Amino acid sequence: MKRIGIDVGGTNTDAVLISDEKVVHSVKRPTTSDVTSGILEALQALRASPAAATHVDAVVIGTTHFINAVVQRRHLQKVAAIRIGMPASASLPPFCDWPADLAGLVNGCTFMLEGGHDYDGRPFMPLDIAGLKAAARQIRDMGLRAAAISASFSPLDPSHETAALDILAELCPDATVTLSHELGRIGLLERENAALLNAALNDLAITTVAAFRQAIADSGIEAPLYLTQNDGTVMQAEIATAFPVMSFASGATNSMRGAAHLSGLDDAMVVDVGGTTSDIGQLRHGFPREANAVVEVGGVRTLFRMPDLLSIGLGGGSHVAQNPVRVGPLSVGYRLTSDALVFGGTQLTATDIAVAAGLVDIGDRARVAKLPKRLIDAALSDAQRKLEEDIDRMKTEAGDVPLVAVGGGAFLVPDRLPGISKIIRVPHGDCANAVGAAIAQVSGEADQVFRELSRDEAIAAARSIAEDRAVEAGAERKTLKTVDVEDMPIAYLPGNALRVRIRVAGALAKPSVPAAA
Repeated sequence: MKRIGIDVGGTNTDAVLISDEKVVHSVKRPTTSDVTSGILEALQALRASPAAATHVDAVVIGTTHFINAVVQRRHLQKVAAIRIGMPASASLPPFCDWPADLAGLVNGCTFMLEGGHDYDGRPFMPLDIAGLKAAARQIRDMGLRAAAISASFSPLDPSHETAALDILAELCPDATVTLSHELGRIGLLERENAALLNAALNDLAITTVAAFRQAIADSGIEAPLYLTQNDGTVMQAEIATAFPVMSFASGATNSMRGAAHLSGLDDAMVVDVGGTTSDIGQLRHGFPREANAVVEVGGVRTLFRMPDLLSIGLGGGSHVAQNPVRVGPLSVGYRLTSDALVFGGTQLTATDIAVAAGLVDIGDRARVAKLPKRLIDAALSDAQRKLEEDIDRMKTEAGDVPLVAVGGGAFLVPDRLPGISKIIRVPHGDCANAVGAAIAQVSGEADQVFRELSRDEAIAAARSIAEDRAVEAGAERKTLKTVDVEDMPIAYLPGNALRVRIRVAGALAKPSVPAAA
């Protein structure tokens, strides 16, 4: 298959063409303020190469649009929050743990109704049908166009959430509804938070995906569009429109998947040094290690598929302060090619330091020829100290491990670091994020409690559910492999209860007829 992978970073937008798992051509263009025009420029530059003038089977994009909207408090819409779990959850209403400014932007109204299930899957209370109908009429009368429904232990039994969806679809059909069990895991508040964030991004997701489609069409490409997810796999554009939160951490995840592909290593540490930040993580079986703890996004606690990453303010565009000498955390970002000294600007950046030290040859080296050696050495030492400390924080082994250094700012990674057996630099490593997008697979996940089954039977049942979900999402069944398996006996439940979480991934099934962009 021939696929184009695109990754939009804070500084650069990268695009690569992959054919039969090999990089044919790659380009790097500055990210634009509207992002979409930067994608168009990268696509046009990629297609200008004779090697890229060929039919493409798919375009895969990794984007920061949606997480930036939450962090920057922009382009969010009001949401109706429907909690099904009363009376047990009365003391902690929706939005109770949100930053006040973000809650003020998103909270349209809240409803707390009876219903939900217990931890063993039994109904906790009968579903309040009358209350749901009254809530739906109020949502319609208020003109709200997004709602999020969360019920207690809905990942075990989603029936009350789906029943609520049917009522809203009938009484306020113009509202787009997010169901929490389709996003999060067991843990009501964090799962509800994910659903609320997802609903708040509904309008932005629609316009963003439409803009991506237009950029692809304007480039003369006829191929289906996919977006990358937090776990290093892809989702169809239609699914991405419905679940924008699933792409929150896809950029860094793409880099790690790209590092695994380009290096041939399935187990290693990875540092992706971009223009603004450095993302540090660990590969396991070719995928990023997944975070098992609560992850905060824009100050909101969530619990769904997210990579275990550490991001630090160190990149090629990082400002360099001189008294005392310090690199980052502020960055010139996508203005690097105009603000850095080597490009005729006035800001001293980490790129200027690297050019002066002879680590990289870009821009006009004469513009940094007079930087004092003391300053150069001190800045490089500060960058090394930050990488050394934070790579060590993310390691899980006591011994030395290999480190794959990728990203446009990988020249800041020294050739030796304590606790690292070897530092690997790979061809096309500066575009590893786009490579990761292009080679991304399709995944499916199951997280359920099974009773009256042996451990092997429960795991097999969960695997079957996960595989069916992966195929439904566009995977080719015969290529599916298990990525993660976790099982936990639940001693306080009868019937040999076992909670199983399993994730599978496989190759994207080739469409029989290319879809129009």
